[in-house]
Amino acid sequence: MQHRVLGRTGREVSTVGLGTWQFGGDFGRVEESDAFAVMDAAAEHGVTVFDTADVYGDGLSEQLIGRWLAKNPEWQGLVATKMIRRAEEPSLAHATAENFQAWIDRSRKNLGVDTLDLVQLHCPDDDVYASDAVFDRLDALVESGAIAHYGVSVETVEQALSAIARPNVATVQIILNAFRQKPLEKVLPAAQEAGVGIIARVPLASGLLSGRYTKDTTFEATDHRSYNRAGEAFDVGETFSGVDFATGVEGAAQFSELAEQEGLKPTTAALAWVIQSAGVSTVIPGARNADQARGNAEAGGAPQLSDDFRSAVRKLYADEIAPSVHDRW
Repeated sequence: MQHRVLGRTGREVSTVGLGTWQFGGDFGRVEESDAFAVMDAAAEHGVTVFDTADVYGDGLSEQLIGRWLAKNPEWQGLVATKMIRRAEEPSLAHATAENFQAWIDRSRKNLGVDTLDLVQLHCPDDDVYASDAVFDRLDALVESGAIAHYGVSVETVEQALSAIARPNVATVQIILNAFRQKPLEKVLPAAQEAGVGIIARVPLASGLLSGRYTKDTTFEATDHRSYNRAGEAFDVGETFSGVDFATGVEGAAQFSELAEQEGLKPTTAALAWVIQSAGVSTVIPGARNADQARGNAEAGGAPQLSDDFRSAVRKLYADEIAPSVHDRW
């Protein structure tokens, strides 16, 4: 497993982390024993970043991580959580000092810690990024010891660039994968120049890039891949990276062929593509079982991808995917 410094946190972390949205039930129900098995497998294979949020399962994801941490005090990793989505809307009106403190206190209780390692504003509205007062409040929380560092999780390139310009933003979390390549143009270079860490989320395009799905694949009713395909619940870009499912399945089949030519499994190739993009600190794929967690971790030691592979992936994106997603986020 390779390690890199996570931006302005100054902490070394594994290039492959663990996303835990699935622990909250938005990919179908996950039993506690399965969640523990996933975290066990990830930790055993060198993963030192767990990413969660206070709204994943209304705090269930945080609570599961907290119980696992209590049983595994020897793990010296970083837990990143998020806040603001508990509000009626993630707008400036709700980004108050009182709300921040309440949300952070709740997350500290859920995770069983005194100081949160990293708190990210969870895809707030544009007016939040523009407010000096919001970032002053976050600075005050660092000074109080409630949080060690803060960052943002963004939906758009413009939001990412706005956050990177803030002097104390430690990290930016953004969707980056072979089907969402726009951050390569400006976001990653700007983050590198500023010393801001990049946490790449949705690296498998909600599983599309694993190559396991066909046009006939169905998902549980509680799975966002069923109920959010048109953005019914939240930004559609979070589901299959905003790619139409049928189009994504066809593109994923082409990606799988390219991965096979590279001598890699599709999942490994997809994660390695993200990890090996200049400026990325860590990538946070989810896992529903221990085998998936182990397979994801293997990408942290994957060989360097060939120039031919990266060129072919760029062409696949440009020809098949970009027309429907590139200008939207």
